[in-house]
Amino acid sequence: MLADRTRLHLLWLLAQGEADVTALADATGASRTSISQHLAKLRFARLVDTRKDGRRVFYRLRDGHLSRLVQEGLNHADHRVTGEPTHP
Repeated sequence: MLADRTRLHLLWLLAQGEADVTALADATGASRTSISQHLAKLRFARLVDTRKDGRRVFYRLRDGHLSRLVQEGLNHADHRVTGEPTHP
């Protein structure tokens, strides 16, 4: 699930707070259809939850552990790309 660039971007965005498909599509530059398909996979993997508000569906990370996992993964990638030493 985390190997796909769009899904990782979605998880990073959702680590900032809940959002609907339109906001996520705008933030990623991907189509709403594509975002919906990625979110369905993330829901199937139990990484995101939903909340309905009228006709709108809001997505959020399932728990704080995932938020930290995403952040640490991106920090690790940043260290690899920049050559900054890793933490002991």
